[in-house]
Amino acid sequence: MKNEITFGTDGWRGIIARDFTFANVRICAQGVADYLKQSGMARQGLIIGYDTRFASEDFAAAAAEVTAASGIKTYLCDKATPTPVVSYGVLAKKAAGAIIITASHNPGIWNGFKYKDQYGASAPDNVTDEIMKSIDWTLAKGEPKQMPLEKAVEQGLVERTDLAKVYLEQVDRLVDLSAIREAGFNIKIDSMYGAGAGYLKGILQGGSTRVAELNGGRNPLFPGMVRPEPIAINLKRLSTLVREQGASVGLATDGDADRVGIIDENGGFLTQLQVFALLCLYLLEARGEKGPLVKTLTSSSMIDRLGELYDVPVFETAVGFKYIAPIMQAENAVIGGEESGGYGFRGHVAERDGILAGLYFLDFMVRTGKKPSELLAYLYSQVGPHYYQRIDAEFPEAERQTIINRLRDNPPESIEDVKVSKIDTADGFRYILADNSWLLIRFSGTEPVLRIYAESSSDARVEKLLEAGKKLAGVK
Repeated sequence: MKNEITFGTDGWRGIIARDFTFANVRICAQGVADYLKQSGMARQGLIIGYDTRFASEDFAAAAAEVTAASGIKTYLCDKATPTPVVSYGVLAKKAAGAIIITASHNPGIWNGFKYKDQYGASAPDNVTDEIMKSIDWTLAKGEPKQMPLEKAVEQGLVERTDLAKVYLEQVDRLVDLSAIREAGFNIKIDSMYGAGAGYLKGILQGGSTRVAELNGGRNPLFPGMVRPEPIAINLKRLSTLVREQGASVGLATDGDADRVGIIDENGGFLTQLQVFALLCLYLLEARGEKGPLVKTLTSSSMIDRLGELYDVPVFETAVGFKYIAPIMQAENAVIGGEESGGYGFRGHVAERDGILAGLYFLDFMVRTGKKPSELLAYLYSQVGPHYYQRIDAEFPEAERQTIINRLRDNPPESIEDVKVSKIDTADGFRYILADNSWLLIRFSGTEPVLRIYAESSSDARVEKLLEAGKKLAGVK
């Protein structure tokens, strides 16, 4: 039987009922169970969480039936739970890891299977390689073990759990929530019909700060948005509401709440690179923290400039938090972040947390007394203006190698009349130009999408670079 399951930058994802089936979820769960038993960690138990997508709770139950049948104590979330809450739950329960049924920001026809390690972080390649070996063995030799869920609950092998309390206690230790609640802000939140619904609103209400939540119910179709990803095209309603109702700020979390999007007080979208740089500035200056910064190669050169200004090292990795997390842990980094809007923080979990990132941004506003646009202006006064944009182009999977060959065999000497000073092929094709602008073309690690990124000193220049990228790749 051909194996359709492949773990990419953040687990395995597939289209529901075509690839993402109960049979394949059980096979993945068996792979995790076998890995835990072989590594000697099975006695620590395992957490299983899930998001608000179609049948996610049923897929999670199917996974629990498999892990219980392997004799592993399984803590099954009793409701849709944000990925960062599950990740912190691993630490709180000292579990061996976590399975999370989620496709994060993908369109509604997708679902996914994430695995977090004993640190609550995205499993590194050496772990997913072992899981894949077991998956291949199961496909070749037979069916996964199963125990009916009710029986597993009766025998104590599956325990329903609510991780919200321990997570909220952790957040309360990290942020002065009372100061935000009494700041008198008018905050609009877009939970994008995802697992983060109710979290930010529940945390922030109770004082003079007013909080209103959009899209806080469950709708697996994610209406009104291309996908539950907190980027400008999907946040038009939030942007309009912030502008028309004079809100202080808008916050959005993606489908599983490990990413954040920020709308300023004028209704303008702050790009993920701007938010990353602002969070770095907040930690280094407003909180006075000292330590390395970790970024992916798709992140802003503003991070490098902040590293110079505050005399801290900056580490660069390939795209994916599974590459960021080990460096954060080894170097005791202050923050790790990527272009997608996912940021992880020291003293918490070496994993993305859109909820905590949003709270930190609000705390930055409280500590400085500045509006979001004023924070951005202050950042630019320190590092200079930087503008960024990403576009996504879908392509037929059969054309993947053709696109790779086209980019590999035709390296440009200049782009938009500026010399290419360096080409980096560590993860895609990144062109660093003589004026410090950059263009990156790379494939998504979870779906058939070509991503084209650019950063430069003006919006107009960014637009030209993106068009040049489309021409280089031969896509529309």
